[in-house]
Amino acid sequence: MLSQKTIEKVLNAAIETGGDFAEIFVEDKTSSSLTMIGGILEKAVSGRDFGVGIRIFKGYFSVYAYTNDDSEENLIKVARSAAGAITGQKQDSIMGLRKSAMRNAHEIKTMPDSVSKKQRINWMRRAHEAARGYDPVVTQTNIAFSDYVQNVLIANTEGIFVEDIRSRNRLAISAMATSGSQKETGFVGPGYFGGLEYMEELDIEAYAREAARSAKIILSASFAPSGKFPVIIDNGFGGVLFHEACGHGLEATSVAYKNSIFADRLGKMVASPLVTAYDDGTMPNTWGSLNLDDEGMATQKNLLIENGILKGYLIDKLGSRRMEMVPTGSGRRESYRYAPTSRMNNTYIATGKSTPEEIIASIEFGVFAKYMGGGSVNPATGDYNFNVREGYVIRQGKIAEAIKGATLIGNGMDTLQKIDMVGNNLKHEIGMCGSSSGTIPVTVGQPMLRVSELTVGGRKEE
Repeated sequence: MLSQKTIEKVLNAAIETGGDFAEIFVEDKTSSSLTMIGGILEKAVSGRDFGVGIRIFKGYFSVYAYTNDDSEENLIKVARSAAGAITGQKQDSIMGLRKSAMRNAHEIKTMPDSVSKKQRINWMRRAHEAARGYDPVVTQTNIAFSDYVQNVLIANTEGIFVEDIRSRNRLAISAMATSGSQKETGFVGPGYFGGLEYMEELDIEAYAREAARSAKIILSASFAPSGKFPVIIDNGFGGVLFHEACGHGLEATSVAYKNSIFADRLGKMVASPLVTAYDDGTMPNTWGSLNLDDEGMATQKNLLIENGILKGYLIDKLGSRRMEMVPTGSGRRESYRYAPTSRMNNTYIATGKSTPEEIIASIEFGVFAKYMGGGSVNPATGDYNFNVREGYVIRQGKIAEAIKGATLIGNGMDTLQKIDMVGNNLKHEIGMCGSSSGTIPVTVGQPMLRVSELTVGGRKEE
């Protein structure tokens, strides 16, 4: 992508005004997306995005610049322009960068450019037909298929010089159920870090029917009750609550600046003894995984909480300086347009010992959150609110009527401490996470959990 000679010249230009660290990030990304509405292909988009980012540190200070022009002359010019924000003693020149060997834990068998658009459209049409055929109340579908291949090169003045190829693909299925003027939507969006061999093995019809089933259930649901109740959060995407309410508070982005309720709490009890949690960037071919983070460090399995005790944070290079702790392979960015910062990969609460049947049977009256929706959280306080996209009332240990319009309101650390049953059915789901370094693919996960008491916002049906 760039010659070693050019990279060395750019890095030397970046530190000639006194910077104590410099990094170059090169990205060449090809992508495509298709959108089908009601079984008809509405949009097809493809493109290529190329650019180079240059970052310089001096102590805790960081400056970042990027460009689309990868000529040696321009890159040196950009590096010197960025370095102009730093003053100090000129650093020793770096020479003799050596490309590092990289382990590849995420096999790509079928590159996207080897699969025709016709085949992609066939996958989408299968999803449309399965969703529409589920029930007459399903009146519309919106199917989207996207994939990309991202080639990256990362080098820095510490001697890192690595390259990687990343490929992701996703099938997003929305099904709309209609009754009179009322409309409700169900959604599933399976995805994969790897080649399109994933789509060849995916049970597309099963996912499409699940989106349709959810839409039909929500359509006939009554409004949720309000109050403080025991709440069961189902496995899989229920993990978004931990991701948002707790995971962001464990990132150096917040912790290093003391803007997190988890700052200065290593070794202290922050959750129920039943809770153990990880962020693992090494899980094979999993949506949020990487061979290397966007700072060139191999990803790893990071223990965050063990039996309720806070054990670790997610730390990028700049955060490691402020925190005086080693990086954890957690530096991520959306593209060359963003400087990397500490982010999650695949974050989950580990499996427990209770069966789903035992957890449900333990509640006399409460709420079962099957699918979580969107929400918001304040990392400094841990206060959050999340919508329940599909939920149910639990009566006398059994799942009863479906409800909609429920909101879970609480505090991340308080909720962690109120988890009193953890299921044995760990499941992972995928999504996209936005933060200061852009929007990136992540995975969330958990087994079924019981929280002894949560505030549920709802309203009676009018």
